[in-house]
Amino acid sequence: SEKLLKLAASVPRESLVAPGTCFGKFTKSQKFRLSVTALDFLAPYAKHKVWVKPGSEQSFLYGNHVLKSGLGRITESTAQYQGVVVYSMADVPLGFGVAAKSTQECRKVDPLAIVVFHQADVGEYVRNEDTLT
Repeated sequence: SEKLLKLAASVPRESLVAPGTCFGKFTKSQKFRLSVTALDFLAPYAKHKVWVKPGSEQSFLYGNHVLKSGLGRITESTAQYQGVVVYSMADVPLGFGVAAKSTQECRKVDPLAIVVFHQADVGEYVRNEDTLT
């Protein structure tokens, strides 16, 4: 909001990280990495979604990738290396990931194969609370 932006103008630039919500950061190789703080804003508009089984939710929230055995559902026509939002089976957004396999490949892959690479999850609030901006 404009009110918040005006208040942020009184803070020195060296002390200010970002006015508002930080959606992510650029890496040293100039790639943008989404942060978990953007989840509430982006989850309702996600085209590609993945639902994980209740037994795999805990594993994902600890920062692990999603295996085929933990996959509940996946949106049709999800391409390989496509960004996805990871949901619990109760439609609660848990985090972000990148599809390691397409929807068609997921049907015939080994149960221990990785289907979603972990990128960010709500467990980061607890694990990285001192460095999270």
